[in-house]
Amino acid sequence: MSYRHLLTLIAALALTGTAYAHDYKVAELQVGHPWARPTVPGQPSGGAYLSIENKGKAGDKLIAVASPIAKSAEIHTMSMEGNVMKMREVGSIDINPTEKIAMQPGNGYHIMLIGLSQPLKTGDKIPMTLTFEKAGKLEVSVYVEDKTADKGGDKGGMEHMHH
Repeated sequence: MSYRHLLTLIAALALTGTAYAHDYKVAELQVGHPWARPTVPGQPSGGAYLSIENKGKAGDKLIAVASPIAKSAEIHTMSMEGNVMKMREVGSIDINPTEKIAMQPGNGYHIMLIGLSQPLKTGDKIPMTLTFEKAGKLEVSVYVEDKTADKGGDKGGMEHMHH
Protein backbone atom coordinates (compact mmCIF):
# COMPACT_ATOMS: atom_id res chain seq x y z
CA MET A 1 0.00 0.00 0.00
CA SER A 2 2.78 2.51 0.80
CA TYR A 3 4.39 1.70 -2.58
CA ARG A 4 1.17 2.82 -4.30
CA HIS A 5 1.16 6.06 -2.26
CA LEU A 6 4.78 6.68 -3.22
CA LEU A 7 3.96 6.27 -6.92
CA THR A 8 0.97 8.62 -6.54
CA LEU A 9 3.18 11.20 -4.83
CA ILE A 10 5.84 10.95 -7.54
CA ALA A 11 3.21 11.34 -10.27
CA ALA A 12 1.67 14.35 -8.51
CA LEU A 13 5.07 16.03 -8.12
CA ALA A 14 5.89 15.40 -11.79
CA LEU A 15 2.60 17.00 -12.87
CA THR A 16 3.11 19.97 -10.56
CA GLY A 17 6.54 20.60 -12.08
CA THR A 18 5.19 20.63 -15.61
CA ALA A 19 2.37 23.01 -14.69
CA TYR A 20 4.88 25.78 -13.97
CA ALA A 21 7.60 24.94 -16.48
CA HIS A 22 5.89 25.75 -19.72
CA ASP A 23 8.63 25.49 -22.27
CA TYR A 24 8.09 24.57 -25.91
CA LYS A 25 10.36 23.26 -28.63
CA VAL A 26 10.17 23.35 -32.41
CA ALA A 27 13.17 22.17 -34.45
CA GLU A 28 16.22 23.64 -32.65
CA LEU A 29 14.29 26.50 -31.02
CA GLN A 30 13.35 26.46 -27.35
CA VAL A 31 10.56 28.87 -26.30
CA GLY A 32 10.39 29.54 -22.59
CA HIS A 33 7.70 30.80 -20.22
CA PRO A 34 5.23 32.74 -22.42
CA TRP A 35 3.34 35.17 -20.19
CA ALA A 36 1.25 38.31 -20.40
CA ARG A 37 0.26 41.00 -17.96
CA PRO A 38 -3.33 41.40 -16.83
CA THR A 39 -5.24 44.28 -18.40
CA VAL A 40 -7.99 46.52 -17.05
CA PRO A 41 -11.54 46.40 -18.50
CA GLY A 42 -11.70 48.37 -21.74
CA GLN A 43 -7.95 48.31 -22.31
CA PRO A 44 -7.61 47.66 -26.06
CA SER A 45 -4.18 46.03 -26.05
CA GLY A 46 -1.70 44.17 -23.89
CA GLY A 47 1.85 42.89 -23.87
CA ALA A 48 3.14 39.32 -23.95
CA TYR A 49 6.65 38.12 -23.20
CA LEU A 50 8.72 34.96 -23.66
CA SER A 51 12.22 33.77 -24.43
CA ILE A 52 13.49 32.10 -27.59
CA GLU A 53 16.75 30.19 -27.58
CA ASN A 54 18.34 28.81 -30.73
CA LYS A 55 20.15 25.61 -29.79
CA GLY A 56 21.04 24.80 -33.38
CA LYS A 57 23.85 25.60 -35.79
CA ALA A 58 21.68 27.60 -38.24
CA GLY A 59 19.86 30.86 -37.73
CA ASP A 60 16.08 31.24 -37.84
CA LYS A 61 13.64 34.12 -37.65
CA LEU A 62 10.38 34.81 -35.79
CA ILE A 63 8.24 36.17 -38.64
CA ALA A 64 4.67 36.26 -37.26
CA VAL A 65 2.57 35.98 -34.13
CA ALA A 66 -1.17 35.40 -33.79
CA SER A 67 -3.74 34.82 -31.04
CA PRO A 68 -7.49 34.31 -31.30
CA ILE A 69 -8.06 36.72 -28.40
CA ALA A 70 -6.67 39.70 -30.37
CA LYS A 71 -7.51 41.21 -33.75
CA SER A 72 -3.78 41.33 -34.43
CA ALA A 73 -0.48 40.54 -32.76
CA GLU A 74 2.73 42.36 -33.58
CA ILE A 75 6.36 42.02 -32.63
CA HIS A 76 7.54 45.29 -31.06
CA THR A 77 10.71 46.70 -29.59
CA MET A 78 11.06 49.34 -26.88
CA SER A 79 14.07 51.48 -26.14
CA MET A 80 14.96 54.66 -24.32
CA GLU A 81 16.05 57.53 -26.55
CA GLY A 82 17.10 60.31 -24.24
CA ASN A 83 14.24 60.62 -21.76
CA VAL A 84 11.64 59.19 -24.13
CA MET A 85 10.52 55.57 -24.33
CA LYS A 86 10.13 54.64 -28.02
CA MET A 87 8.06 51.67 -29.13
CA ARG A 88 7.93 50.47 -32.71
CA GLU A 89 6.82 47.43 -34.64
CA VAL A 90 9.50 45.20 -36.12
CA GLY A 91 8.61 42.77 -38.88
CA SER A 92 10.66 39.90 -37.50
CA ILE A 93 13.38 38.89 -35.05
CA ASP A 94 16.55 37.13 -36.21
CA ILE A 95 17.61 34.34 -33.88
CA ASN A 96 21.24 33.47 -34.52
CA PRO A 97 22.75 30.10 -33.59
CA THR A 98 23.26 29.74 -29.80
CA GLU A 99 21.49 33.09 -29.23
CA LYS A 100 18.79 33.64 -26.62
CA ILE A 101 16.25 36.44 -27.05
CA ALA A 102 14.54 37.40 -23.79
CA MET A 103 11.35 39.42 -24.22
CA GLN A 104 10.66 41.41 -21.07
CA PRO A 105 8.74 44.50 -19.95
CA GLY A 106 10.33 47.90 -20.33
CA ASN A 107 13.19 47.20 -22.72
CA GLY A 108 13.79 45.15 -25.83
CA TYR A 109 11.27 42.98 -27.64
CA HIS A 110 7.70 42.12 -26.70
CA ILE A 111 4.51 41.00 -28.42
CA MET A 112 1.63 43.46 -28.66
CA LEU A 113 -1.84 41.94 -28.59
CA ILE A 114 -4.00 44.58 -30.30
CA GLY A 115 -7.79 44.69 -30.29
CA LEU A 116 -8.35 42.34 -27.36
CA SER A 117 -11.69 40.51 -27.41
CA GLN A 118 -11.61 40.22 -23.61
CA PRO A 119 -9.56 41.55 -20.69
CA LEU A 120 -6.52 39.48 -19.73
CA LYS A 121 -7.13 38.29 -16.17
CA THR A 122 -4.55 36.84 -13.79
CA GLY A 123 -4.74 33.06 -13.99
CA ASP A 124 -5.99 32.98 -17.59
CA LYS A 125 -4.17 30.91 -20.20
CA ILE A 126 -4.41 32.17 -23.79
CA PRO A 127 -3.37 30.44 -27.01
CA MET A 128 -0.75 31.98 -29.28
CA THR A 129 0.87 30.82 -32.51
CA LEU A 130 4.48 31.72 -33.22
CA THR A 131 5.62 31.35 -36.83
CA PHE A 132 9.30 30.88 -37.58
CA GLU A 133 10.83 31.16 -41.05
CA LYS A 134 12.49 27.72 -40.96
CA ALA A 135 11.07 25.87 -37.96
CA GLY A 136 7.44 26.59 -38.87
CA LYS A 137 4.51 27.15 -36.52
CA LEU A 138 4.52 26.57 -32.79
CA GLU A 139 1.40 26.67 -30.60
CA VAL A 140 2.05 27.95 -27.07
CA SER A 141 -0.05 28.80 -24.03
CA VAL A 142 0.50 32.28 -22.61
CA TYR A 143 -0.12 32.52 -18.87
CA VAL A 144 -1.53 35.80 -17.56
CA GLU A 145 0.53 36.72 -14.50
CA ASP A 146 0.58 39.82 -12.34
CA LYS A 147 4.28 40.68 -12.19
CA THR A 148 3.93 44.39 -11.41
CA ALA A 149 5.96 44.00 -8.23
CA ASP A 150 8.91 42.66 -10.25
CA LYS A 151 9.70 46.01 -11.87
CA GLY A 152 9.42 48.51 -9.02
CA GLY A 153 7.80 51.61 -10.53
CA ASP A 154 6.39 49.83 -13.57
CA LYS A 155 2.68 50.42 -14.14
CA GLY A 156 1.70 46.84 -14.96
CA GLY A 157 1.38 47.17 -18.71
CA MET A 158 -0.38 50.56 -18.79
CA GLU A 159 2.21 51.81 -21.27
CA HIS A 160 0.37 49.77 -23.90
CA MET A 161 -3.01 51.41 -23.27
CA HIS A 162 -2.68 54.26 -25.75
CA HIS A 163 -0.95 52.32 -28.49
